[in-house]
Amino acid sequence: MALSYDRNVFVNCPFDEHFLPLLRPLLFTVLYLDLNPRIALERTDSGESRLEKIIQLIRESKYSIHDLSRSEAAEAGELYRLNMPFELGLDYGCRLFGAAKFRDKVTLVLESKPHRYKAAISDLSGADIECHFNEPYKVIGIVRNWLKSACLPAAVGPARIEAAFTQFMTEDYNALTSEGFSAADIVALPTGELIERMRKWVTEQSS
Repeated sequence: MALSYDRNVFVNCPFDEHFLPLLRPLLFTVLYLDLNPRIALERTDSGESRLEKIIQLIRESKYSIHDLSRSEAAEAGELYRLNMPFELGLDYGCRLFGAAKFRDKVTLVLESKPHRYKAAISDLSGADIECHFNEPYKVIGIVRNWLKSACLPAAVGPARIEAAFTQFMTEDYNALTSEGFSAADIVALPTGELIERMRKWVTEQSS
Protein backbone atom coordinates (compact mmCIF):
# COMPACT_ATOMS: atom_id res chain seq x y z
CA MET A 1 0.00 0.00 0.00
CA ALA A 2 1.45 3.37 -1.02
CA LEU A 3 1.82 5.78 1.84
CA SER A 4 0.80 9.36 1.16
CA TYR A 5 1.43 12.46 3.28
CA ASP A 6 -2.25 13.41 2.99
CA ARG A 7 -3.35 9.95 4.23
CA ASN A 8 -0.79 9.35 6.97
CA VAL A 9 -1.56 9.68 10.69
CA PHE A 10 1.46 9.76 13.00
CA VAL A 11 0.71 8.09 16.34
CA ASN A 12 2.75 9.15 19.37
CA CYS A 13 1.87 7.06 22.41
CA PRO A 14 3.31 4.75 25.07
CA PHE A 15 4.44 1.32 23.90
CA ASP A 16 3.79 -0.64 27.07
CA GLU A 17 1.33 -3.46 27.67
CA HIS A 18 -0.91 -1.23 29.82
CA PHE A 19 -1.60 1.10 26.89
CA LEU A 20 -2.35 -1.71 24.42
CA PRO A 21 -6.14 -1.72 25.15
CA LEU A 22 -6.19 1.91 23.96
CA LEU A 23 -3.71 1.54 21.10
CA ARG A 24 -5.59 -1.27 19.37
CA PRO A 25 -8.88 0.63 18.86
CA LEU A 26 -6.96 3.79 17.97
CA LEU A 27 -5.03 2.07 15.17
CA PHE A 28 -8.12 0.19 14.00
CA THR A 29 -10.19 3.38 13.74
CA VAL A 30 -7.57 5.05 11.57
CA LEU A 31 -7.35 2.01 9.29
CA TYR A 32 -11.12 1.48 9.14
CA LEU A 33 -11.48 5.06 7.90
CA ASP A 34 -9.00 4.26 5.12
CA LEU A 35 -6.05 6.22 6.49
CA ASN A 36 -2.53 5.01 7.31
CA PRO A 37 -1.35 4.93 10.94
CA ARG A 38 2.39 5.60 11.17
CA ILE A 39 4.10 4.62 14.40
CA ALA A 40 7.70 4.14 15.45
CA LEU A 41 7.12 0.42 16.09
CA GLU A 42 5.78 -0.19 12.57
CA ARG A 43 9.22 -1.57 11.71
CA THR A 44 12.17 -2.84 13.73
CA ASP A 45 15.75 -2.05 12.72
CA SER A 46 18.39 -1.96 15.45
CA GLY A 47 20.66 -0.02 13.12
CA GLU A 48 18.12 2.79 12.67
CA SER A 49 18.17 5.82 14.96
CA ARG A 50 14.88 5.99 16.88
CA LEU A 51 14.84 9.79 16.83
CA GLU A 52 15.57 9.99 13.10
CA LYS A 53 12.77 7.50 12.46
CA ILE A 54 10.31 9.59 14.48
CA ILE A 55 11.31 12.78 12.67
CA GLN A 56 10.83 11.02 9.33
CA LEU A 57 7.37 9.79 10.34
CA ILE A 58 6.35 13.28 11.48
CA ARG A 59 7.50 14.77 8.19
CA GLU A 60 5.61 12.10 6.24
CA SER A 61 2.30 12.61 8.09
CA LYS A 62 -0.21 15.41 7.66
CA TYR A 63 -2.17 14.21 10.70
CA SER A 64 -0.89 13.28 14.14
CA ILE A 65 -2.26 11.89 17.39
CA HIS A 66 -0.31 12.49 20.60
CA ASP A 67 -1.36 10.69 23.79
CA LEU A 68 0.05 12.31 26.94
CA SER A 69 -1.83 10.13 29.42
CA ARG A 70 1.22 8.08 30.42
CA SER A 71 3.71 10.91 30.74
CA GLU A 72 3.80 10.83 34.54
CA ALA A 73 6.18 8.69 36.60
CA ALA A 74 4.76 5.30 37.58
CA GLU A 75 6.39 5.18 41.02
CA ALA A 76 7.71 7.61 43.62
CA GLY A 77 11.25 8.64 42.78
CA GLU A 78 10.89 7.63 39.14
CA LEU A 79 11.66 10.25 36.51
CA TYR A 80 8.83 11.86 34.53
CA ARG A 81 8.33 10.26 31.09
CA LEU A 82 9.07 12.91 28.48
CA ASN A 83 9.04 10.97 25.20
CA MET A 84 5.44 11.79 24.30
CA PRO A 85 5.63 15.53 25.11
CA PHE A 86 8.97 15.69 23.29
CA GLU A 87 7.51 14.17 20.12
CA LEU A 88 4.53 16.54 20.34
CA GLY A 89 7.05 19.39 20.43
CA LEU A 90 8.86 18.01 17.38
CA ASP A 91 5.57 17.81 15.49
CA TYR A 92 4.56 21.33 16.48
CA GLY A 93 8.00 22.63 15.48
CA CYS A 94 7.70 20.93 12.09
CA ARG A 95 4.36 22.63 11.55
CA LEU A 96 5.61 26.05 12.65
CA PHE A 97 9.17 26.17 11.29
CA GLY A 98 9.21 23.52 8.55
CA ALA A 99 8.57 23.82 4.84
CA ALA A 100 5.40 25.53 3.64
CA LYS A 101 3.61 22.23 3.02
CA PHE A 102 3.70 21.46 6.76
CA ARG A 103 1.60 24.51 7.67
CA ASP A 104 -1.58 22.51 7.18
CA LYS A 105 -0.63 19.69 9.57
CA VAL A 106 -3.49 18.77 11.94
CA THR A 107 -2.99 17.51 15.49
CA LEU A 108 -5.07 15.67 18.09
CA VAL A 109 -3.82 15.62 21.70
CA LEU A 110 -5.24 12.99 24.04
CA GLU A 111 -5.24 12.82 27.82
CA SER A 112 -6.79 10.54 30.42
CA LYS A 113 -8.35 13.29 32.56
CA PRO A 114 -9.35 16.93 31.97
CA HIS A 115 -6.65 19.51 32.74
CA ARG A 116 -4.15 16.89 34.01
CA TYR A 117 -1.63 17.95 31.36
CA LYS A 118 -1.44 21.48 32.82
CA ALA A 119 0.70 20.25 35.69
CA ALA A 120 3.46 19.35 33.22
CA ILE A 121 2.86 21.41 30.04
CA SER A 122 1.08 24.59 30.97
CA ASP A 123 1.86 25.99 27.50
CA LEU A 124 -0.95 23.77 26.17
CA SER A 125 -3.53 25.74 28.15
CA GLY A 126 -6.21 26.91 25.76
CA ALA A 127 -5.59 24.05 23.34
CA ASP A 128 -8.36 21.56 22.55
CA ILE A 129 -7.37 18.43 24.48
CA GLU A 130 -9.61 15.35 24.25
CA CYS A 131 -9.94 13.00 27.26
CA HIS A 132 -10.51 9.26 26.88
CA PHE A 133 -10.57 8.45 30.62
CA ASN A 134 -8.61 5.27 29.76
CA GLU A 135 -11.72 3.82 28.09
CA PRO A 136 -10.82 1.93 24.88
CA TYR A 137 -14.13 2.49 23.10
CA LYS A 138 -14.12 6.20 23.93
CA VAL A 139 -10.92 6.41 21.90
CA ILE A 140 -12.84 5.24 18.83
CA GLY A 141 -15.35 8.08 19.08
CA ILE A 142 -12.72 10.74 19.73
CA VAL A 143 -10.47 9.71 16.84
CA ARG A 144 -13.41 9.24 14.47
CA ASN A 145 -14.90 12.65 15.30
CA TRP A 146 -11.54 14.36 14.92
CA LEU A 147 -10.87 12.75 11.53
CA LYS A 148 -14.37 13.63 10.34
CA SER A 149 -13.71 17.27 11.18
CA ALA A 150 -10.17 17.21 9.77
CA CYS A 151 -10.59 15.37 6.48
CA LEU A 152 -13.41 12.80 6.34
CA PRO A 153 -16.83 14.52 6.22
CA ALA A 154 -18.49 11.22 5.23
CA ALA A 155 -16.93 9.13 8.01
CA VAL A 156 -19.18 6.34 9.34
CA GLY A 157 -20.40 6.51 12.92
CA PRO A 158 -18.47 5.34 15.99
CA ALA A 159 -20.91 2.50 16.71
CA ARG A 160 -20.16 0.88 13.34
CA ILE A 161 -16.42 1.16 13.92
CA GLU A 162 -16.79 -0.25 17.43
CA ALA A 163 -18.77 -3.25 16.13
CA ALA A 164 -16.17 -3.89 13.43
CA PHE A 165 -13.33 -3.63 15.94
CA THR A 166 -15.01 -6.12 18.28
CA GLN A 167 -15.52 -8.52 15.38
CA PHE A 168 -11.90 -8.13 14.27
CA MET A 169 -10.55 -8.77 17.76
CA THR A 170 -12.59 -11.95 18.12
CA GLU A 171 -11.76 -13.32 14.67
CA ASP A 172 -8.10 -12.34 14.85
CA TYR A 173 -7.67 -13.93 18.30
CA ASN A 174 -9.11 -17.18 16.96
CA ALA A 175 -6.93 -17.00 13.87
CA LEU A 176 -3.77 -16.32 15.85
CA THR A 177 -4.55 -19.17 18.23
CA SER A 178 -4.98 -21.56 15.30
CA GLU A 179 -1.64 -20.33 13.92
CA GLY A 180 0.14 -21.37 17.11
CA PHE A 181 0.10 -18.17 19.19
CA SER A 182 -0.46 -18.32 22.94
CA ALA A 183 -2.42 -15.63 24.82
CA ALA A 184 0.92 -14.11 25.89
CA ASP A 185 2.17 -14.20 22.28
CA ILE A 186 -0.92 -12.32 21.13
CA VAL A 187 -0.37 -9.58 23.72
CA ALA A 188 3.25 -9.32 22.58
CA LEU A 189 2.40 -9.30 18.86
CA PRO A 190 4.66 -6.74 17.13
CA THR A 191 2.81 -3.51 16.35
CA GLY A 192 3.75 -3.66 12.69
CA GLU A 193 2.25 -7.14 12.41
CA LEU A 194 -0.90 -6.02 14.24
CA ILE A 195 -1.36 -3.15 11.80
CA GLU A 196 -0.94 -5.44 8.81
CA ARG A 197 -3.50 -7.91 10.20
CA MET A 198 -5.94 -5.06 10.82
CA ARG A 199 -5.38 -3.65 7.34
CA LYS A 200 -5.87 -7.05 5.70
CA TRP A 201 -9.08 -7.67 7.67
CA VAL A 202 -10.54 -4.24 6.85
CA THR A 203 -9.67 -4.66 3.16
CA GLU A 204 -11.32 -8.09 3.03
CA GLN A 205 -14.46 -6.79 4.74
CA SER A 206 -14.83 -3.95 2.27
CA SER A 207 -14.23 -6.05 -0.85
